[in-house]
Amino acid sequence: MSKKKLDARRRMVPIAMSLCALTWTVPALGQSGSDQGATAAKKGDVKRTGVSRASPASPNATINLVNLLVKQGVLKEEQAQALIKQADDEAYVSRQAAKDATVKADEAAKAANAASAAAQPPGTRHVTYVPEIVKRQLREEIRRDVMAKAEKENWASPGAYPEWAQRIRFSGDLRARYEGSFFPSGNGPLQNFNAINTGSPFLEDAALNPYYPPSYNTSEDRQRTRLRARLGMDADLFNGFSAGLRIATGENNSPVSTNQTFGYNGGDFSKYALWLDRGFLKYQAWGDDLVISAGRFDNPFWSPTDLVWNKDLGFDGVAAQAKYEILPGITPFVVGGAFPIYNTDLNAGANLYTGNSTPVKFKSDDKWLFGAQAGFSARFDAQSGVRFAGAYYDFSNVQGKLSSACIVTSTTDICDTDMRRPSFAQKGNTYRLLRNIPTYSGATQLSQYQYYGLASDFKPVVASGQIDLGDFHPVHVLLDGEYVWNSAFKKGDVAAVAYNNLGPDVVTGVPGPFNGGNQGWLGRVTVGHKAIKHLWDWNVHGGYKYLESDATIDAFVDSDFGLGGTNLKGYFVGGNLGLSENVWASMRWMSANNIAGMPYAVDIIQVDLNARF
Repeated sequence: MSKKKLDARRRMVPIAMSLCALTWTVPALGQSGSDQGATAAKKGDVKRTGVSRASPASPNATINLVNLLVKQGVLKEEQAQALIKQADDEAYVSRQAAKDATVKADEAAKAANAASAAAQPPGTRHVTYVPEIVKRQLREEIRRDVMAKAEKENWASPGAYPEWAQRIRFSGDLRARYEGSFFPSGNGPLQNFNAINTGSPFLEDAALNPYYPPSYNTSEDRQRTRLRARLGMDADLFNGFSAGLRIATGENNSPVSTNQTFGYNGGDFSKYALWLDRGFLKYQAWGDDLVISAGRFDNPFWSPTDLVWNKDLGFDGVAAQAKYEILPGITPFVVGGAFPIYNTDLNAGANLYTGNSTPVKFKSDDKWLFGAQAGFSARFDAQSGVRFAGAYYDFSNVQGKLSSACIVTSTTDICDTDMRRPSFAQKGNTYRLLRNIPTYSGATQLSQYQYYGLASDFKPVVASGQIDLGDFHPVHVLLDGEYVWNSAFKKGDVAAVAYNNLGPDVVTGVPGPFNGGNQGWLGRVTVGHKAIKHLWDWNVHGGYKYLESDATIDAFVDSDFGLGGTNLKGYFVGGNLGLSENVWASMRWMSANNIAGMPYAVDIIQVDLNARF
């Protein structure tokens, strides 16, 4: 052994002896000096060891020992400070625990004395003794009570949210878009029935109205920049209930678009409006095997493409979704719901008066959508699977009807079937006249101010399917497809009243017979990551769409392909690339042509920058 180490050990001997001596001079926790003396007297064979008569640096033996070790060079100054701090902390905790235990013990003793005094005769003396094990139990109970209160009020975890705030989640997304629309030559005019039906009726008499009816742009190329911003909140309630709200941009109250075109509403950097896009209550049971929603919520029906339903469309009403795994990986599901499309104004009707001075009010003519869907999903493995479903939708009171004989002299007059006109439409559906206006009333020629309604009834049947091949995960191959057939369409009846979608007669140049239809389909292939979340995630897709005029209601389908609506066919290609976490760029090219009626074609390019949070 080296001489240096031997000297250190020699220095430790007197230090250890001093420590032994000091331990006899430190009172035990909760024990007085007189108690120590009594204890020593009982142990007559133990001689009390004294310490240096010099005044100690600290009344704590541990601190004195540490200081002595520093002085001897055994410990460094920073090591000593750490040990002293630890000793002080432990002493503080012990004192506080003893203090709390003493208070609790005194309270218990007083309660026991009071109870005993009430039960014992006067003059009886009582001495209360609280065992050490009881004190420990009291300390543990106090600690549990304090910690429970701290966790509930979150003052033990600085920066933590209160319990109610932890049940609320916010989410949102932003999209900046450049869009170019390019029209070839040879397009014919397309009448804008939505502009007429949501405004003043159109005067059909060409002799009195030399103007064309409102029509869509089909000839001049357009470029625009657009923004979509959405902010949503979901709150978990109790016993399976939750609620949600979402606000979104939008240049009007269109149900299929939350895009805001820059410079559209007033220009000159005018502010834009926000709309209530979602607002619902939801109940979930057995995990998410049963979900019941009421209010305005996302499309409850599974739809892998936008052939029938626009991806941004919100449903108003009530819906129920249920699923159950009958075998490992095989899960049937069903969906059903009822949704009001249009509710008649409480005061709807013409304030005209009959002979007995009774105002005329029209009966309620509400429009509804009832839907049901059934299907199943099956997993081949963790990354591959299929899903198929069939759905039936019943649109009630949407078909236009000819009114009873109606005398119209100005744009403010109304007829009894005016409310059968669509309150929102894109383009593509076949229309008919709604007003039965005689040519003359006596010798007076009547004005032919007209509104237009849908010529067909709509009860579409939809088949949907998706195959997910994940053999190269995270790269997948997705095959999506949908087919729609309007089971309520009767071509002969529609042709008899059709106002548009008439085939051109190349011989005479006048409109020919009705050539609309009631079927549609879409096929798409996507290769790449299923969701774009991270840097360099990617996917590309391509597909073909064919949607005849009256396969479904044009108001609710995709608003981008062919600038929205039905009666369109063509192809589309696109891709997405992740630029950062939850930030990605995308591009789409869509080429669409009319199927029936006037010639119409348009090519559209969209370049987007997207962010999700």
